Amino acid sequence: MILLQGICSFAQTPAGTDSLLKQLPAAKEDSNKVLLLLRVAERYGDHDLKNAKAYSRLALALSRKINFKYGVLQSCKDLSDAFLQEGIFDSSLAVHLISVDYFKKADHPLNLALSLFNVAISYFKLGQYENAITSIEQSRKIFEQLGDRRKEGYIYNLLQAVANDMHQYRKGISYGLKAIATLRADHDKEYLCYSYNNLGLNYICVQSYDSAKFHLRKAYEIALANDLTLVKTLYHLNMGLIALRQQNPDSLYYYAIHALEESRKSRMNEQMSAALYGLSSYYLSRKDYTRTKLYADSSMQLAELYHLRRNKRQLYPLLSNYYFAIQNTKMGSYYAQQDELLRDSILNESITRNTIDLEKKYETERKDVQIQLQQTEIKQQAILNYFLVASAIGLVIILLLSYRNYRGRQKLHQTKIDELKKEQHLNATEAMLKGEEQERTRLARELHDGLGGMLSGIKHSFVNMKETMVMMPENVQAFGRNLDMLDTSIREMRRVAHNLMPEILVKYGLNVALKEFCNDISRSGVIPVVYQPMGLERTDIGLTTSLAVYRIVQELVHNAIKHAAAKTVLVQLHASEQDKILSVTVEDDGKGFDRDALDYISGIGWINIRNRIDFLKGRVDINSVPGGGTSVLVEIDI
Repeated sequence: MILLQGICSFAQTPAGTDSLLKQLPAAKEDSNKVLLLLRVAERYGDHDLKNAKAYSRLALALSRKINFKYGVLQSCKDLSDAFLQEGIFDSSLAVHLISVDYFKKADHPLNLALSLFNVAISYFKLGQYENAITSIEQSRKIFEQLGDRRKEGYIYNLLQAVANDMHQYRKGISYGLKAIATLRADHDKEYLCYSYNNLGLNYICVQSYDSAKFHLRKAYEIALANDLTLVKTLYHLNMGLIALRQQNPDSLYYYAIHALEESRKSRMNEQMSAALYGLSSYYLSRKDYTRTKLYADSSMQLAELYHLRRNKRQLYPLLSNYYFAIQNTKMGSYYAQQDELLRDSILNESITRNTIDLEKKYETERKDVQIQLQQTEIKQQAILNYFLVASAIGLVIILLLSYRNYRGRQKLHQTKIDELKKEQHLNATEAMLKGEEQERTRLARELHDGLGGMLSGIKHSFVNMKETMVMMPENVQAFGRNLDMLDTSIREMRRVAHNLMPEILVKYGLNVALKEFCNDISRSGVIPVVYQPMGLERTDIGLTTSLAVYRIVQELVHNAIKHAAAKTVLVQLHASEQDKILSVTVEDDGKGFDRDALDYISGIGWINIRNRIDFLKGRVDINSVPGGGTSVLVEIDI
């Protein structure tokens, strides 16, 4: 019998099942628990395949969960071996394909190569030799890329098994010799033992029995030294096959009995069925038909139960010969027919499988063509979509730019309108202020030249009359009082005319005019006004600006006197020639006011101040709190 063994990274030595099961509940979900589950599965593998598969599945699930690569590989191998023992080769293949898919995604070349090798064994068991060889070649390439020459022995051994099953025995022998040479150099005793066994079987098939015995004994020696029960069992089975072909019933009986004992102990169902077949053949040669039937039926039961088709192929001719020997030609013909049907079934399966493979290949090619066409259409559609999206984006960008341009023009127009309105307002303010100053100048001139001249003339006439007229003493006193009142009126008229248009401002400039203004108020005793100029001596301020600043200070000081109940007023003028800024500050220590209420003040004085500041394009800052006085800062570009 051919012996094939899946390969893994390393092997585990199992301990007692009961002690292992007691450790499981307390075990953490890590790699150690996976190894524990694998040891339990291996212990059950000898006698309880159901539990062996259950614990292998648990180990596989946990290994995938914690990404334990060795656990995935080993649990797939153990689970597959259980399916192989049951003859469920499709399930065995499916398990190893899971392992292949996992290690492809995990990018682990070594374990991927090992998994592909195990897949090849499953394909071999299914009789899908082309797929088996393909998987072998994929595995071999990866081993070569990794520089792992040791696995070449495993590859050659599997190839000799495939060749044997395809009845290409000479090719199988060639592969077997290469396998032994490689494994012997690598000192791999276990797999060397398997290769010796398979090579011996290939020699049996070409009837080179001496060579077969030589290599089978080599396998047996290694099996005895390393306690490989399966190989020892196969040694007895294959030696029994030689005895059967050489028609040596005594030797056949000896080897079959030993194989049956070993296979029963280890619960190796396929080998047990083969040993029972050997004993049935022995008793048929001895014409002991009762025992022939007994052992043949026992062998057939195992073959049926575990789907051992190769064993059936041996049993059908045996049963046919048995029934013909006991003169039951009907049953003899039946089993001969069953043998023929089984062979046809195997042939038909092979043909069907090849047909299916061709159909799959055709369907795959057709689907590939369809996929390519679809991909081309998708690419064309994608290009069209990209073009449409790009066009849409371009259109959106154009619209956004157009809208932005429109909004920009609109803002620009609005800005121009605002500037025009502001300019119009300033022009109106300037015209109003000029008109106001012109009217003030006219009134001052009329008062000074007209009314002032008349009053001065009247005073001169009264003075002459006083010198030439004779008046009573009481009239002289009244006349003097009236003359004093006339002097007061003349001075007040001159003061009003001066306020309307201070001549000192025109003649001597802003600094002198403000100084005189503040001194006049201080001398009048109304309120002390302190004037502090800074940097005005070196600054040339135009008449229009000077007049507007003079009026602003005048209005602020009068407001402090009228509304703030202040005790002192401070007027500061600071001209910065470097910054080209004239700063005007008017502070008082009066009662102050709420700054927010300023927006609701509609008095003429404050309106005039705002108009003059706007006219000068200046800036104003007012700081005032109730009870804390007021400070007004005006900044004007000069």
